[in-house]
Amino acid sequence: MSPSHEAPPVHEYLDRTRFPVDEWRLVEQRYDASDLGVTETLFAVGNGYLGLRGNVEEGRDSHAHGTFLNGFHETWPIRHAEEAFGFARVGQTIVNAPDAKVIRLYVDDEPLLLPIADILEYERAIDFREGVLRREIVWRSPSGKRVRIRSTRMVSFHQRHLAVMTFEVTMLDAAAPVAISSQILNRQDGEDEYHVRSKSMGEGVDPRKAEALERRVLDPQHSRGSIEDGRVELGFRTHDSGMTLGVAADHRLETANPSTTQITVEDDLAKMTFRVDAQPGEPITLTKVVAYHTSRGVPVRELIDRCRRTLDRVRQDGLEQQHLDQRTWLDDFWARSDVEVPGQPEVQQAVRWNLFQVLQASARAEGNGIPAKGVTGSGYSGHYFWDTEIYALPFLTYTTPQIARSALRFRYTLLDSARKRAHELAQQGALYAWRTINGEEASAYYAAGTAQYHIDADISFALNKYVRATGDTDFLIREGIDILVETARMFVDLGFWRSEEDGSFHIHGVTGPDEYTTVVNDNLFTNVMARFNLASAAASVRELAERDGLEYEQVVRRLDLTDDEVASWEQAAIDMAIPFDEHLGIHPQDFHFLDREVWDLDNTPLDKRPLLLNYHPLVIYRFQVLKQADVVLALFLQGDQFTPEQKRADFEYYDPITTGDSTLSAVVQSIIAAEVGYADLAYRYFLSALYVDLADRHANTSDGVHVASTGGVWSALASGFGGFRDHGGEFTIDPRLPESWHELTYRVTLRGTRVRVTVRDTEVELTVEDGDSAALSVRGEAVTVQKGSPVTVPLADQGPRLAGQPRPVPGRQRGDGSVITATVPGI
Repeated sequence: MSPSHEAPPVHEYLDRTRFPVDEWRLVEQRYDASDLGVTETLFAVGNGYLGLRGNVEEGRDSHAHGTFLNGFHETWPIRHAEEAFGFARVGQTIVNAPDAKVIRLYVDDEPLLLPIADILEYERAIDFREGVLRREIVWRSPSGKRVRIRSTRMVSFHQRHLAVMTFEVTMLDAAAPVAISSQILNRQDGEDEYHVRSKSMGEGVDPRKAEALERRVLDPQHSRGSIEDGRVELGFRTHDSGMTLGVAADHRLETANPSTTQITVEDDLAKMTFRVDAQPGEPITLTKVVAYHTSRGVPVRELIDRCRRTLDRVRQDGLEQQHLDQRTWLDDFWARSDVEVPGQPEVQQAVRWNLFQVLQASARAEGNGIPAKGVTGSGYSGHYFWDTEIYALPFLTYTTPQIARSALRFRYTLLDSARKRAHELAQQGALYAWRTINGEEASAYYAAGTAQYHIDADISFALNKYVRATGDTDFLIREGIDILVETARMFVDLGFWRSEEDGSFHIHGVTGPDEYTTVVNDNLFTNVMARFNLASAAASVRELAERDGLEYEQVVRRLDLTDDEVASWEQAAIDMAIPFDEHLGIHPQDFHFLDREVWDLDNTPLDKRPLLLNYHPLVIYRFQVLKQADVVLALFLQGDQFTPEQKRADFEYYDPITTGDSTLSAVVQSIIAAEVGYADLAYRYFLSALYVDLADRHANTSDGVHVASTGGVWSALASGFGGFRDHGGEFTIDPRLPESWHELTYRVTLRGTRVRVTVRDTEVELTVEDGDSAALSVRGEAVTVQKGSPVTVPLADQGPRLAGQPRPVPGRQRGDGSVITATVPGI
């Protein structure tokens, strides 16, 4: 069921008889075929480059099979019903790569099929400290024999291209012939190894996106197998984008039972079958080590060589070393990143699952972006959005800045594409694609895509935050400043001055974050963020000129920069038009927003939600109704530009007309609700965001993890309840601890020093965990915390507390005397 526009009441989101509480694991204790798509996403493993959905090893019973490699995509021409200049021309979609997860089991020649199997014991769990998915079941076969099956699946954080799987079978009370079929299967063209289309991809997948791709996606280039060394290899090239892929797998079977091995290698299938005369109590253990390599054009034979080197290294180092490296990598991650909520085990489990998802989406992306679904599903076609910069990068910037740097460097590599796109839209500078994989705009609906010019400011905002938080001026000087300059050029060219209005600077014809209101004039979020973009670009150039004459001259030459140009950015920022309605005392979302009537969400039938799936866009655009926080997001990101009174008034106006149709919204609403004093509402929004995927709150978790929401969970914790802010490199803390919590601990790394922040009812404790010292301000009191000398700052309270929730908008009077009314279209 689609979510209500109101934050749901506090309740238990999960069935704890099936998903018990474990603070460091997500555990499933009962198999249920009714929600395979959800659990395949929840139990996916990945490292930002390689992702394996949580499909069962046996392979046939799945909602959507999925093996994804970040950035590995196919292209096709976008066909518009009516053409216009500058429309997106080339579609891009992540390719479902050849699947190496498949390990099928036959006992007495009967296959293990979970939906119909007699399962006596079952547990599946993903461990956030080990980064390993484990499953253990006891199956009573059709002949009545009990069989224990234990399996593990790991995608390595230490070795980017590596996945490791084990499959152990033990007959418990009787002998039986056992067959284990280990495969690499290319399903991309809609068939399994027996050429059965109905079972190839799972019920939730259209394998070829038939409306666009009417031929093979992956053209076979290489196939090889050897029983002697247990290795099989496949290679492919995408038909249109020209990308290449190599995949290889090593197999090792360990058992005291007699066994034989067979091998089959075809264009789309590499299979090793192990036949074993299994005796009771004698385990059969198959270890499968897989390597994937991709490229934008390197020949497949080179990628196969890379796969071989990866597998040879594992053979040399051993399997135990891979698990040790994984645990060490994750120990370091959690030391930097863990958020602790003592006394709240259900919340603690969900928090760690969410943070782990951000890591799985980003850790080894390296040269690619962070897809909106990470590498857990094909939702949004594997595209990169502003989700990365606004929702995922804050967590990474303050906990694992090297990953944030990699993501920002990826945006730098797309700068030429952004310059080209700006030129297509008759703008100077650079305009980043709203959704993309390869840098080209892939959004066919410009009103809710290309018109979101704020993406330039979002990228610049994240870049500025990264540089201020880390002190990484090397990245700024060599690459980052190019982004700041080119995006500032775009905004100063996009907008215009109106001298008759005291020189105010306006930006028309844009769409803000709220996709239920498109192509408007002076969208507040866009203007506020563009102002920051312009001012930070100018400040960065000025600071560089003062600090280093040689490097400044290099930047001037590289970018053909003039002092007059920089001055124009500064003036545009000063003169930026920021809409404000004196009568209502709020910031209108855009110049004409308050002229519209309100959509009556209270009386909108649930079967008409979400609105975008039940109403034509033109219907939605005529109303005051929000898909996601727009002005409220600006209040958070640019909080130092608004007074406490303005924040409260804006939140109280916009919260009742925000639908919750977007998973990007609840975390932001939670943060501002906490800041202005709606503590109960803030907590409810937080929980609804915390369980977006775990409880499938938007009925689309089967498409993949909502990475932006998982990143936003950290912001809701650290910035919402923890009160952490960073404006202009000034780090402040003003906490808002939920009434049911007695303590919250989070970590932030500030210019190389990691500070542990512990918020309690009556105090904030700051401790340096790594590094020397850091300067912060707690509730207005300047504090310098040094290694070995924790600092405790007393708190009089947890900020203002307001009862209830904001009152509805209808009934309020506009400045012209008219009253805002509420209706439901068509009713």
